[in-house]
Amino acid sequence: MKIFLIGFMGCGKSTKAKQLAARLDCPVIDLDAVIVAQEGRTIADYFAEHGEVGFRKLEQQTLKNYAYPETCVIATGGGLPCFFDNMQWMNANGTTVYLQMEPVALVSRLHNRQKRPLIAHMDDVQLLEFIQQKLVERNPFYTQAQVIIDAFDLDAERLEAAITSR
Repeated sequence: MKIFLIGFMGCGKSTKAKQLAARLDCPVIDLDAVIVAQEGRTIADYFAEHGEVGFRKLEQQTLKNYAYPETCVIATGGGLPCFFDNMQWMNANGTTVYLQMEPVALVSRLHNRQKRPLIAHMDDVQLLEFIQQKLVERNPFYTQAQVIIDAFDLDAERLEAAITSR
């Protein structure tokens, strides 16, 4: 079983992927880390050179062409489900889990913004407005997930139970 964790930046996709993979005794794949390793530069640097459109194309290619093990947990980038047919592809090729979180909670978790190109120069007020706007745009994609769970104070045991009980 391939489990794709989706949600807005800061909701805990990478952390929960590691915790869940440990519980399931399977590999964890962080697609952003895969992109950094294959490109030899940060997401922010790639973004700066190729723009969002270029990055989203690379992200889609990585999603669809990665040699996933039969059972694994995959942490995706926050915008990945919202471009091309990525959400449909993930739903067809695994179990999708939306780690949902309120905008105010996301702001409190997004301290190190410099490595996140979309929010690098925002203060907390601007960031809250940005998150609220982006969630309006992204929720139609995020809510196509097969499992939707409140990610605030989510532990790996509860996450595993939500996935296995569906």
